Amino acid sequence: MKNFVYKLEKETEARLRVAELKEADLLKKTLEASRILGEAFDCLKKFILAYEFEDAAEEIHFFKNVKPRICANLIYHRAIYNIEMNRPLGSMEAQRRYLDKKLEDIQDFTNKRLDFYRYWRSGSTSLDDIYFRRGKTDMELYLESFYFELDPKFSTNYDFKVARILANDMLQIYIQSELDALEESRHRNSDNRTKLNININAKKTDILELLYALDTLNFFSGKSLKRITALVETTFNIKLGNASRSFAEMKSRNIPTPYLDKMRESLLKRMGRKDNK
Repeated sequence: MKNFVYKLEKETEARLRVAELKEADLLKKTLEASRILGEAFDCLKKFILAYEFEDAAEEIHFFKNVKPRICANLIYHRAIYNIEMNRPLGSMEAQRRYLDKKLEDIQDFTNKRLDFYRYWRSGSTSLDDIYFRRGKTDMELYLESFYFELDPKFSTNYDFKVARILANDMLQIYIQSELDALEESRHRNSDNRTKLNININAKKTDILELLYALDTLNFFSGKSLKRITALVETTFNIKLGNASRSFAEMKSRNIPTPYLDKMRESLLKRMGRKDNK
């Protein structure tokens, strides 16, 4: 199973990269990404229905980690499409209220499942046999109308909830970045910083990878990443695109930080030291 999943995720990642480069329109990108991820999900399901898990541990790992990881990306891209399709075209204030409501919906989902949310976030395993093995019935889920639409051979009580949690993590980043962008637009016209005539020898994803790393260390002392990204675009006269979507894609790459790894290697070489990591 491990080899199959690795190959499937690697091929899917490559197809998503092609789609990202091919399409400039966000809605078209999310539709294409949803189609690619939907096909990957169907392929995974077909494989599992014909596969016999080696033991309970492998079954739990699949439904706790593997399936939710792929499903979360599909949920995320479909959610982005729906958010942008229904986003009001009016004032910034109307857009802000709309996006704030989306964040509230995510929090509401978490609050209604707080016990499980805490269990999963804490890394606990004591109830994995109930949550992530097939054939166990959760009465709360049993009462939901969609319960009977689930394939019992490809579903457990909680694998979809994990996928929703993972997708919500990415959605919160995206929505917050859009809120920050609205706030930034209030200040953009008053920003008279001089653009520098400097050519940046790095790809868009490389720059965003570096900015996210610095932001994680609170390098910018409380400033939002969206404002910093906008400042970099203005100062160096470049376009970085949607930072949150790029970050979501970074998280799914086989090598998540290639530019930072290259930076470290180059700096050590300049120092005349070997990389002993």
